[in-house]
Amino acid sequence: MLLIYCPYCQEERSELEFRNAGDAHIVRPANIAAISDEEFEEFFFLRDNPKGLIFERWRHMHGCGRFFNAARDTVSDKFLMTYKAGEPKPDLHPTPATSATVETYEATEGDAR
Repeated sequence: MLLIYCPYCQEERSELEFRNAGDAHIVRPANIAAISDEEFEEFFFLRDNPKGLIFERWRHMHGCGRFFNAARDTVSDKFLMTYKAGEPKPDLHPTPATSATVETYEATEGDAR
């Protein structure tokens, strides 16, 4: 089970208590009524889907009910950090993928530890 740290409750809770709310730090147009249909489509519907570091909004649905932001690695699904909504985007540098060997059952079979 994945544990997610809520910066408001200040504790880790089960992933079942949270809901993803999309990308974080999306800048809303100053006058949304004045933008073209294409600009509205880009703002409202189109999002990047990067492999690696992403900043997302989450909501603690079955806890405090508040929104917060999280930095998550989409490859490993690991949460690097969470922080309160309204706080500035942290300066995190994505870690490059490594060719480290992953330990598997087959690799350790017969090795009684």
